[in-house]
Amino acid sequence: MARIVHTFDNPQRFVAGTVGAPGERTFFLQARTGSRVVSVSLEKQQVSLLSERLLELLDQVSRAEGLDIAYRGPADLEPLDSPIQEEFRVGTLALGWNTETQQVIIEAHAATESFDDVPELEEDANEGPDVLRVRLKCTLATAFCTRANAVVSAGRPPCPLCSEPLDQQGHICPRANGYLRRG
Repeated sequence: MARIVHTFDNPQRFVAGTVGAPGERTFFLQARTGSRVVSVSLEKQQVSLLSERLLELLDQVSRAEGLDIAYRGPADLEPLDSPIQEEFRVGTLALGWNTETQQVIIEAHAATESFDDVPELEEDANEGPDVLRVRLKCTLATAFCTRANAVVSAGRPPCPLCSEPLDQQGHICPRANGYLRRG
């Protein structure tokens, strides 16, 4: 089956968001331009790592090219656009910088059995996993990171003893000799 490439060049909206209660949340990346919306699911750790690496890339670009990357617009606190229809589950994320257009390139590739199946950044091969490709100006990439970090940290609070997430009922804490620890 032919590979589907969902491309968004400076979308109106590119955000990380969740559906569900803390501890049972499903994380999504969502891009929107006009009425076209693409949502892909991924792990919380992938969202966190994407934001971390994106901020590192933006810092390097800012220093190397003297760009002002600060986002000065309002924070995007709106929920994900509905209906949320998962296109695929993300397996691999790729990140790059286009010097000519001064845009960040983010690619979220569908999960596959082998990393060898994933094409190079911005390669439009006919075969391979489906991909969500988003190109963003620096300020929008910074805004994405701000929201992504807020979404990741909005989960369950950590246990003060072992740092594992606490449920409403508590959790079996290894540092409390296996006793139920309540928040």
